[in-house]
Amino acid sequence: MSLLHPGSGFVCVGFVLLGLFALDAWGEHHNEISQDTDTGTAFMSGADISALKTLEDDGAVYRDADGNPGDAVDILMDEGLNWYRLRLFVNPDGRGVVNNDLDYTTALAKRIKDAGGRFLLDFHYSDTWADPGKQFKPKAWEGLGFESLVAKVESYTRDVVEHLDAGGARPDMVQIGNEITGGMIWPDGRLWVEGGDRDDEFDRLVALLDAGMRGVRNADLGGDTPLLMVHIARGDRWSESEFYFEQLAKRDLDFDMIGYSYYPRFHGTLDEVRDNLTRTAEAFGKPVVLVELGFAYTGGQWEPQQEQFEYPVTPEGQAAFTRDVVAAVRAVPNGLGRGVFWWHGAATPTPGNLAWEGGRLGLFDQDGKVLPAARALSEPDGD
Repeated sequence: MSLLHPGSGFVCVGFVLLGLFALDAWGEHHNEISQDTDTGTAFMSGADISALKTLEDDGAVYRDADGNPGDAVDILMDEGLNWYRLRLFVNPDGRGVVNNDLDYTTALAKRIKDAGGRFLLDFHYSDTWADPGKQFKPKAWEGLGFESLVAKVESYTRDVVEHLDAGGARPDMVQIGNEITGGMIWPDGRLWVEGGDRDDEFDRLVALLDAGMRGVRNADLGGDTPLLMVHIARGDRWSESEFYFEQLAKRDLDFDMIGYSYYPRFHGTLDEVRDNLTRTAEAFGKPVVLVELGFAYTGGQWEPQQEQFEYPVTPEGQAAFTRDVVAAVRAVPNGLGRGVFWWHGAATPTPGNLAWEGGRLGLFDQDGKVLPAARALSEPDGD
């Protein structure tokens, strides 16, 4: 997700759907890995809290359900959240909330680990927001040719993971790229270029993804390798998912988890999400996670399409939406619905108005009090 350009899907249209081939074998090994690790078996009730320290520095105060002030991580842990996602930019400019460099991320990740939470690291491979509409190449990498870029992605990824580990903030799972529906590190890894060769585009994208994954696997961590995720935007479109992940399967890309985003204001219905998650799990045999989820609890006047929503824009509506989404993910066949993460979970109003849309899509209200949707993320079977 981007605060400036929310992901809305593939750049191209008119997909050529390929017939399914022997994809079960592609997912079988990695599903076993995920089933055999603590981080892979427990349902992931999570939130992206990348902006937390910035919001705190701007005066945010967080309160538990009784209104008592406290640490936002501890409050969310008490509500049952067990996973926390943090983005990482290469050389961010520090404007607004675009300040998630390695030092910032390491310090916040250590807070998460010290509180007993699991940590998902979200590589953007950019100095700023990366999403389906933009994947800016880091300025420091602009002069690199493709082979040098592949080597840089591998070494940078390895160095980051080792730095985090040394700082007491070892990631439990790693995203190689953020909402990479349109590829990553443009123009080198871009997909759907007009007049482009789709096979060549996917070859280049997979080379970059594989380099990032090698970087994680080759990091000197002295223990198990973090789980690896590929994250695309539209959690509601099976035709896009089918084509995309068939391309990765054809190229034998080795990873563990499939991540999606779901925002009703930009995407489709929950029934479409159910269908996509079920089909994805059945076709590819990999665990699926809604790694970005968002729905407002206030400000319905800013939702011109709210008549299409299945839930009211209220705290109760936000919680009901969350329960039903969690239930839908838990219902994915063969236990492959593995988790849900709320995006911008720490959002709440601050004097500098740093939270996206005033924090109305966060898990804390206008006074910083935790909302019922936080507890709904961890309620078993959506009850």
